[in-house]
Amino acid sequence: MKLERSRNEYYSPVMNGIMNTLRFPTDFLWGAATAAYQIEGAWNEDGKGESIWDRFSHTPGNIINADTGDAACDHYHRYPEDISLMRQLGMKAYRFSISWPRVLPTGFGRVNTAGLDFYDRLVDALLAANIEPFITLHHWDIPQALLDRGGWINRDNLSYFADFAALMVKRLGDRVRRWATLNEPDDIAEAGYGNGEHAPGVKNDWKTVQQVIHNLLVAHGLAVQAIRAIDPALEVGIVLGLWGVDPTSEDPTDIAAADLVWNSQRIAFIHPIFRGHYHSSMIDAIGDNFPEVKSGDMALISQKLEFLGINNYSRTLVGGRGAISLVPGSEYTDMGWEVCAPAFRRMLNRINNDYNLPPIYITENGAAFPDVVTADGKIHDERRLDYLAQHITQVRLAMEDGVDVRGYFVWSLLDNFEWGHGYTKRFGLIRVDFDTQKRIIKDSGEWYSRVISLNSVDH
Repeated sequence: MKLERSRNEYYSPVMNGIMNTLRFPTDFLWGAATAAYQIEGAWNEDGKGESIWDRFSHTPGNIINADTGDAACDHYHRYPEDISLMRQLGMKAYRFSISWPRVLPTGFGRVNTAGLDFYDRLVDALLAANIEPFITLHHWDIPQALLDRGGWINRDNLSYFADFAALMVKRLGDRVRRWATLNEPDDIAEAGYGNGEHAPGVKNDWKTVQQVIHNLLVAHGLAVQAIRAIDPALEVGIVLGLWGVDPTSEDPTDIAAADLVWNSQRIAFIHPIFRGHYHSSMIDAIGDNFPEVKSGDMALISQKLEFLGINNYSRTLVGGRGAISLVPGSEYTDMGWEVCAPAFRRMLNRINNDYNLPPIYITENGAAFPDVVTADGKIHDERRLDYLAQHITQVRLAMEDGVDVRGYFVWSLLDNFEWGHGYTKRFGLIRVDFDTQKRIIKDSGEWYSRVISLNSVDH
């Protein structure tokens, strides 16, 4: 197996110079995604409590340029304009998250009515624009008050997440059909307690990482139960970050090394959710750091779901001597991630073959590249457009392989606060000038609008 670059035999539907149009099912859900802390701003307005990302970004040295999410895209005040832009682009759906401390300032107990009212208005405005709300309950911004009580380390806190889920479903469940419990829980654990790049910024506490992974899975299960107790007709799922792991060659040593990384690390969440136990390779790799698992946990974790959300941006390339950080000839995004769309298709097929999965939604896929506003006031972001074209093509080809993908959400609708990178990385279909809050639709946004309108992609 050669080291694959951005384009290879899997990539292009263009054969012998003939353009091929790939059409999608008529009910395919096209949209874009955001996260509350990354766009809302209004960090201390209208009764909102402090989140761990408020505290983390306000601590010197944590974020590039000392950026914070205090204002972000000011979506809290500008959501009507943003919905108007979504409608202009023809979005069928909008995936967003709820700021837990905006509705429950301390994580439990007293409800902040103003916070609930904001999401009420947001959902109603989306529906009025014929855009389906697709809610993620938790995208990393746990209330600081809960972290002070141990956060995800303290098992006693897990029921508060279920209570939060119930609160939101009681308020919005009459209008919102699809609910994801957690977004990329692996990052909550590994970046929060392993490498320390994300809030709360703990480094090298690998035993805690494993316990947080397990506790997040339990919290997910409790939230699923809480939602179903209110309305069993709602569709409930989870959003997992899944990058494929490819071997550097067909040498058995390289294949085995790649499989080990996949089985011991990448499927830490998908395996227990859909198999009801941890993979043996993961158990062996964790060793003495294996978490405390209580009776009944695995049944709680592995409840049936109506959908699986997948976030994918790149792949990991692994050989017998370790991971490869640079593939000669490959393109890399501004995040340093390789562009290799065929790996997306391979990963989708792999999980489809390995697990009995519900329908899949691609809940995040996109690319950060530097943008330049030209003299005509436009952003000609050909590299982002090409990235999206390649990956949407691979999604459609995976569907032809038999993977049941029901929708696709670009990350992101807007340039936003990119966590530890602050405002230095731009993923948006829409450019945001963070000094003036002016929005400009990029070429990639105009192109994506045509894809939605035609319900097809071609090259």
